[in-house]
Amino acid sequence: MKDPKIIVALDFPDHDQAIEFSRKTSPDQCRLKVGKELFTSAGPALVEALVDSGYDVFLDLKFHDIPNTVKKAASAAAKLGVWMLNVHALGGSEMMRAAREGIEVIAHRPFLIAVTVLTSMSSRDLNEIGMEMPLPQLVDRLAQSSIDSGLDGVVCSAREAPALRASIGDAALLVTPGIRPEWAAADDQHRIVTPRQALANGASYLVIGRPITQHEDPAEALRLITQSIS
Repeated sequence: MKDPKIIVALDFPDHDQAIEFSRKTSPDQCRLKVGKELFTSAGPALVEALVDSGYDVFLDLKFHDIPNTVKKAASAAAKLGVWMLNVHALGGSEMMRAAREGIEVIAHRPFLIAVTVLTSMSSRDLNEIGMEMPLPQLVDRLAQSSIDSGLDGVVCSAREAPALRASIGDAALLVTPGIRPEWAAADDQHRIVTPRQALANGASYLVIGRPITQHEDPAEALRLITQSIS
């Protein structure tokens, strides 16, 4: 059974463009991520269509609310047949445990991971909102809390992956956005690394969006990245 390491972020505004992209590749080449914009536009029907097409879908809605609300939201997401979903670790351990409880009753339980610190945020951004703790220390604390709460892993920068591997172990999933091939623009990501570097650092899966979806030949971009890490 193939285990594609690339999760393509479907950075599209509507259902039709997302489906069109999904037809240019296949489930054995990549997994797909549906985020807030696309989910708000296309809704659960798109997720179910992608799942029915054979794709593993990462539903990236970063749930962050009171525990009971997150528990019900996680359960509803799991019932769509998604492969993975996430919450914000900043919601606290009680909220994360509630999310885990919400998916335990699902026959095919998806992976549940937590966002530590968004890869678009720098130390300066964190200081502006009152978080004085050094970025690596904050990420480690949130990751530890996520694993202690029964989650399967975390979303993190690949730059933090080596330290997290040492602190939360080899079994945890490390899902790393902010991945850019050598030939791609950084866009609005700050803490970025290349696909090969990310895997060498201990990443489990690589989230890559615009370098693939906005490429003039998305299938070729995916092929090039896959070749670079194979």
